[in-house]
Amino acid sequence: MYNVVGVRFKKAGKIYYFDPGEFLLSKGQYVIVETARGIEYGKVVVPMKQVGESDVVLPLKQVVRPADERDRFQVEENAIESKRAFESATEKISEHELEMKLVDVEYTFDRNKIIFYFTAEGRVDFRELVKDLAAIFRTRIELRQIGVRDEAKMLGGIGPCGRMLCCSTFLGDFEPVSIKMAKDQNLSLNPSKISGLCGRLMCCLKYENDEYEEAREQMPDIGAVITTPDGSGKVVGMNILERVLQVELSEQQRILDYTLEEILQHEKSSVQ
Repeated sequence: MYNVVGVRFKKAGKIYYFDPGEFLLSKGQYVIVETARGIEYGKVVVPMKQVGESDVVLPLKQVVRPADERDRFQVEENAIESKRAFESATEKISEHELEMKLVDVEYTFDRNKIIFYFTAEGRVDFRELVKDLAAIFRTRIELRQIGVRDEAKMLGGIGPCGRMLCCSTFLGDFEPVSIKMAKDQNLSLNPSKISGLCGRLMCCLKYENDEYEEAREQMPDIGAVITTPDGSGKVVGMNILERVLQVELSEQQRILDYTLEEILQHEKSSVQ
């Protein structure tokens, strides 16, 4: 077992585990850690706990030290410089007439690298752009192409539900979402109804999917012939979450609602 703390570097970003070492760290505290990108400033979002080897990436890096006011000031300065770098990079992209959209610019905490995040339809030859940016900022330059979902996560916004985007507020990872989830939940398949600001299927389609799948396993299929307290009939509709079936009775030629529990109890009593 390993003693770890969970650290997040961006709001709604991924959580990474670090060895707290000799430091007693609490949730909400800021720390300085060493990552693959260099020295970084992050927030403890998971207090110290023990996890198994399968839950960590070895070798586990240690927390360098708790952050102080000077570190916070450095982060604020980096944010100001990032905005200036964004403006300069936008001008250079325009000069080179590159088919790419700059989304965000980020300095690493120690300013050893600047990362430029962009979107583009295809591959972009930005070698000359990198040379120009390196000459301006005199540090390591990284241009990272991201997808439209990542762009929405960075920029934020308000979703069709009227709330701030899930991806920019609390979702650490993007989980796979499919059109089948919308079908299983009896939602409109109109793209404008089930797509987010990014143009992809809404992440929230995943939230209730497990509940729908579990309920659907218990429910008969549409078109199935079942026996009800009022006689046999064909299932013509259903409310999956409430476990309610709409049944067209064969002899009475009318449609009635039955709960799944009523159907199961009737079947049980018929067998007895």
